[in-house]
Amino acid sequence: MKPNRLITLLAVLALALAACGGGDGDGTEPTDAAEPDTTDTAAGDGEATADFETITPGVLTVCTDAPYPPMEYEDPDNPGEYTGFDIELMRAVATNLGLDLAVVNVGFDPITSGLAMESGECDIAAASITITPERAENIAFTDGYFSGDQSLLVLADSGIESLEDLAGQSLAVQTGTTGEIYANENAPEDTEVVSFENPGDLFLALESGQVQGVLQDLVPNQDYANNNESAIVVATYPTDEEYGFAAKKEGSEALIEAVNAQLAALRQDGTYDQIYEQFFPMGQ
Repeated sequence: MKPNRLITLLAVLALALAACGGGDGDGTEPTDAAEPDTTDTAAGDGEATADFETITPGVLTVCTDAPYPPMEYEDPDNPGEYTGFDIELMRAVATNLGLDLAVVNVGFDPITSGLAMESGECDIAAASITITPERAENIAFTDGYFSGDQSLLVLADSGIESLEDLAGQSLAVQTGTTGEIYANENAPEDTEVVSFENPGDLFLALESGQVQGVLQDLVPNQDYANNNESAIVVATYPTDEEYGFAAKKEGSEALIEAVNAQLAALRQDGTYDQIYEQFFPMGQ
């Protein structure tokens, strides 16, 4: 080989090697559907090494649907950043994997349909997603990490004590949730079931008198009642539901396996209980 051709070949090889190094992912940035919170987790102190690609190298990008306190909501002390039980549990998972955490607020439908993950907005979703066979057709779930029942929230002075008392009245639910399904199957026939996209709008509708009750998971309803003397949870409905984190249906096997391993580790070392007590100090 002629010297000048050898030098040229070596230069090309050097450039190719440089382009292949320096990250676990493909370098794709998360979409700007919402400004991601990327200042959450100090990477490098984790107990495991991620063996899967993320959309941003060194970062686990999480889609959520906020506000849904105490599970996911904007941190009042750090505008633009998110906290809550789901978020802090996922933060602990990311830390153990040696990854930073970024949170993107995209809404519930793009998560449960799988669109948010398939389009590259995030690697995984944490949004109090009940594991159901129907959703499992579109997304891959981790192991269950939280049990949730349905509940009925009303104004404290309304005199309403049960779902049956809402006959002829209006009941708020969140679109696409198991609460909406439960209401449609169990509310009196003449109860108007009003569906809202934004979970925070359910409480606004109750306080304004637009609806006379809110039917959804116990966790957000009880949290609202704990912080607002005007409202009270009058009934709970055991449904054996479990929340799971969610990733895209195909190609997320390594990610799901890694998250499951860390969820088990966090339960074993007591971190899960510490996070639980942070957001549910009096228990559910």
